[in-house]
Amino acid sequence: MKDKKKEINQNKFDLQERFIDYAVRIIKVSEKLPETKAGKQVSFQILKSGTSPAPNYGEAQSAESRADFIHKLKIALKELRETEVWLKIIAKAKLIKPSEKLSPLLQETDELISILFKSIDTAKKNNEQ
Repeated sequence: MKDKKKEINQNKFDLQERFIDYAVRIIKVSEKLPETKAGKQVSFQILKSGTSPAPNYGEAQSAESRADFIHKLKIALKELRETEVWLKIIAKAKLIKPSEKLSPLLQETDELISILFKSIDTAKKNNEQ
């Protein structure tokens, strides 16, 4: 039983680290955007949405209730979806060249969205029991 609990705690930590690494990657993308009016605006927006999931996930770990936990995960999910749109805008507008450089980050965004979606779904089901 002790090993199972340790494994669950390690998985939570790993996901928190993954969100932190994601935020760092978003910061680096924002710093590569051009110093144009559009580049500055997109940089500001993606910094807000792309760095938000990490602290929101961290807050969810200390949620006061199951409903609070779900709510905080939903905020992180919303921010990830917004970030995904900004990354696609950056790619389509060719603000970072080549735009293929964004593919691994878009892949990570999709994976994190899937993880949060499943976590929210599981938490809702556990809340109904």
